[in-house]
Amino acid sequence: MNEARGGGSARHALHDGWTLRAVPGPHVPAGIAGTTVPATVPGCVHTDLLAAGLIPDPYLDDNEKAVGWIGRTDWVYETTFDRPAGDADRIDLVCAGLDTVATLTLNGVGIGRTENMHRSHRFDVASLLRDRDNTLAVRFDSAYRYAEAHRDRLGDRPNAYPEPFPFIRKMACNFGWDWGPTLVTAGIWQDIGLHTWSVARLAEVRPVVTVADGVGTVAVHVVVERAAAVPLVVRATVAGAAVETVVPVGERTAVLDLTVRDPELWWPRGYGDQHRYDLTVTLHGPDDRALDTWTRRIGFRSVRLDTTPDRHGSAFALVVNDVPVFVRGVNWIPDDVFPHRVTRSRLAHRFDQAADANVNLLRVWGGGRYESDDFYDLADERGFLVQQDFLFACAAYPEEEPFATEVEAEAREQVTRLAGHPSLVLWTGNNENIWGWYDWDWQEPLAGRTWGRGFYLDLLPRVVAELDPTRPYWPGSPWSGSDDVHPNDPAHGTMHIWDVWNTDDYTKYREYVPRFVAEFGYQAPPAYATLRRALTDDPLAADSPGMAHHQKAIDGDRKLQRGLDAHLPAPADFDEWHYLTQVNQARAIALGVEHFRSHRGVCMGTILWQLNDCWPVTSWSAVDGDGRRKPLWYALRHAYADRLLTVQPREGGLALVAVNDSGTPWRATATVTRLTLTGEPRARTSYDLDVPAGAAVTLPLPADLARPEEATRELLVAEAGATAERALWFFAEDRDIPWPAATYAATVTPTDGGVRVQVTARTVLRDLVLAADRLDPSAEVDQALVTLLPGETATLTVRAPAPLDPRALTTRPVLRTVN
Repeated sequence: MNEARGGGSARHALHDGWTLRAVPGPHVPAGIAGTTVPATVPGCVHTDLLAAGLIPDPYLDDNEKAVGWIGRTDWVYETTFDRPAGDADRIDLVCAGLDTVATLTLNGVGIGRTENMHRSHRFDVASLLRDRDNTLAVRFDSAYRYAEAHRDRLGDRPNAYPEPFPFIRKMACNFGWDWGPTLVTAGIWQDIGLHTWSVARLAEVRPVVTVADGVGTVAVHVVVERAAAVPLVVRATVAGAAVETVVPVGERTAVLDLTVRDPELWWPRGYGDQHRYDLTVTLHGPDDRALDTWTRRIGFRSVRLDTTPDRHGSAFALVVNDVPVFVRGVNWIPDDVFPHRVTRSRLAHRFDQAADANVNLLRVWGGGRYESDDFYDLADERGFLVQQDFLFACAAYPEEEPFATEVEAEAREQVTRLAGHPSLVLWTGNNENIWGWYDWDWQEPLAGRTWGRGFYLDLLPRVVAELDPTRPYWPGSPWSGSDDVHPNDPAHGTMHIWDVWNTDDYTKYREYVPRFVAEFGYQAPPAYATLRRALTDDPLAADSPGMAHHQKAIDGDRKLQRGLDAHLPAPADFDEWHYLTQVNQARAIALGVEHFRSHRGVCMGTILWQLNDCWPVTSWSAVDGDGRRKPLWYALRHAYADRLLTVQPREGGLALVAVNDSGTPWRATATVTRLTLTGEPRARTSYDLDVPAGAAVTLPLPADLARPEEATRELLVAEAGATAERALWFFAEDRDIPWPAATYAATVTPTDGGVRVQVTARTVLRDLVLAADRLDPSAEVDQALVTLLPGETATLTVRAPAPLDPRALTTRPVLRTVN
């Protein structure tokens, strides 16, 4: 057993020696019935069976179908261990996370049952322990059987998917989503171990951190659990400040108030540094003996929501340290269906990808999990803002027991756990459920039954107000701020835009000027190397069996085709289809983001659906299930840049909009040129840009620029500043443009760790992409979607561990343009 000490207590991990077996039942395949396999803890049934060679990888081809029986089977984990040395007053079995319907027995005696993946549990087991060979068994009942029994008891509820996930407190997307597989897990998914302690322990520590007028305060709320009736002393220190208090016999709680003068503030990335301070809390017993210790890095920052009514409706703006922040966000889903596989280093890489795309906020979506301590620590360290949904998504949820009790316990635990993180700036009650009640034909089938409203508008705001009063709470995403206004009204609060993608062309983004867009997105397939790893289809085709199985959206392929038909030439083969659908995704999101940002001040945030994937799939992600960046990622990096130059349609014509999210004024000369596809200028004008920090300036374009002589043969090029921020405007759709056949010169030069590919255009090259992963799955390129005018040159740097074929790097299908 591993051992870690804190004060007078000790923690002993129970992660070794586990086995796993299926309980006999009608769903268990013959080859697995009666078989016991080694189990990894933390882990889950699927990955243990995969490691034992008993199931195929569910991420490949359509293997997902072959393992559906796992979620309908009961499972038993078992291990043996010796009693920890010493004579502590208490020995507790501590389970950080059990997935989900678990019955625990120790030496054949039942010690507890759990029904919530999103809670930890603790059991006093001292009286049951032998000195040697204790047997701990954890039986997981089928999540399906549990959920379906509650559904049958309480009556069904409307739901976006034909699965019973609202009837169990478990990661909803385990039951499948329009980007995820149906892989209903079971297992000891987080740490498990023994905690030995005497006299008393720190049961809860909850820092409430505020800062105002140069003074930081930390109210440290402490709950102790006792094994002896003696006075206790609690001490807290932070940034040189120290305080202590006595917890008398019979008392369990204390509040310690710390004051820090002129603390360095924690700022979101792009606004300042991320200063943090060590907060340490210690518990002491008689004779000043140390009993327990808790430590966390905290940051001083203020956060509020500005929802002031104005002539446009009512605002929705995050204000951090009294500075309004334009949110350049992404939605975050679990990075793997099997969350124990998401390591800190994997999270750090994903955060690097978000930071490099100029993202400043991650919204943890409500169909997944409350994210890990590693996730929040990295967000604190790197300055990401985090919006955490409570875990309700796309369904009507029952409010009866046992769910009312479980939801409150889960919320209290998670709010307490996350309260000290400066990155967390917003709690949200649910994803789309209030909107669903209004617009998704729920009211008649509900027939008056509960659907979650009491959670979102009563229970959860009460818990947040009590335990985390410094942070705003918003009842739903989307939500308008009032029952009197439709929850998805663009003029109030937050909205989701899904008619684009589902039914309308992406140019419809321009019809909305929302206060804050919390979801919007457009699909594309993953990188080619990701497809080739995951699928054995031969040949690959847009509708080949594996591609079809890894497209989970309703009519997804038809919607992709609709988007291609509206904008791009018809693809001749799969390679062209793959490239063009990825380009169309990138263009759709770039158009939306640039439009929303051009209305900065009215609109104060966009949260793209979605940054990441949990497996290889055609989806709305910018980074695919194997961690590869799609062309959308490069488009997002440009559209989310601190300084953005964009050409936008405005009433009566076109305008140049300069958006400045940096902390300093943007002063530069901007030129706008109308020219032909062959590079001949037809008209030009210049502007002296002077854009204050945190502002946007709109400059109408004169008619001789905004009105082409030949719409299908001309474009606008706007450039500003020494770094030549550039914006393009084409007057016609690519499908209608008589593109010249792409001609260019290309050279390949070896460099440390890869090659440089220099491309010089002889004709216009539209949306140049170098798909280096086609040659080496680990190869990465530094830029994509480069449009070159005749005579211009771009240098693409490819990082690759092995030499790449120079000819392949400079020809189709690796190097592509729309023309």
